[in-house]
Amino acid sequence: MLTLIITLRILPLKKKFNMLSTISLFFILQLFSGCSIKEDYVLFNKSETFKKSTTETSTVHKNVKFEYKVVPNDRVSLIVYQHPDLSSANPLAATKDKGLLVDSDGVLSLPLLEDVHIAGLTQKEAGKKIQNGYDKYLNYSKVRLEVLNKRVYVIGEVRRPGNYSLHNEQITLLQAIAQAGDFTETANRQQILIIRSLQNGAETFMIDLTDINSITHARLMIQPNDIVYILPTSMKAINTNISAIRPVFQLISNILAPFVSYTYLKNN
Repeated sequence: MLTLIITLRILPLKKKFNMLSTISLFFILQLFSGCSIKEDYVLFNKSETFKKSTTETSTVHKNVKFEYKVVPNDRVSLIVYQHPDLSSANPLAATKDKGLLVDSDGVLSLPLLEDVHIAGLTQKEAGKKIQNGYDKYLNYSKVRLEVLNKRVYVIGEVRRPGNYSLHNEQITLLQAIAQAGDFTETANRQQILIIRSLQNGAETFMIDLTDINSITHARLMIQPNDIVYILPTSMKAINTNISAIRPVFQLISNILAPFVSYTYLKNN
């Protein structure tokens, strides 16, 4: 940069402009030759499953009853009424219930019962299984089990991407997007990818919130551990490229400013 400034000082004015023009063109060509495209900002874009989901029409199932099933590595709250020593936390205490961890084999280790396999059971079924076990040792046992780590993950073109706790069994797609702060300016409202974990893999489908069925799609229920991915539009790459080029133009503008002022004063 110092060499450039010294060279500019000793050159005639016309040659200075020609040199700066050449430098400007060189920088612009270099930047655009390495410019990003939309695909650079789209996750999973090389996956065949992703390509298939972008072309298929999504199906919304109405009135489908959903009950969350315990999976390995879940953290559960266990309340054994009238027996706080067997509970994960005292329901009358002010301390937060951190829960008990279901191990990688789907087993919960409990006093008296030792290991109880609850993976694959609904919360109600798991609670009933534990309650039946305690009935052998207690005169009265009433058990309530609840999974504490039910979350939905919202990523991509939203203002506050992240994971959000589900206090209910499920929420609608619009509620999930609202919790994440709504869409950004570069969000593609025609391509909202839902990734749902299954026992033998994952299910993916694309939602278009701009078509005539938008209201139906907006009421799609998001289940625990679902990933909601809002894809970017082509403007994402354009805006990023402009941001990368702006400092170069600012530098060239700062260098040219004294020469432009000199020419203006000279001609007037």
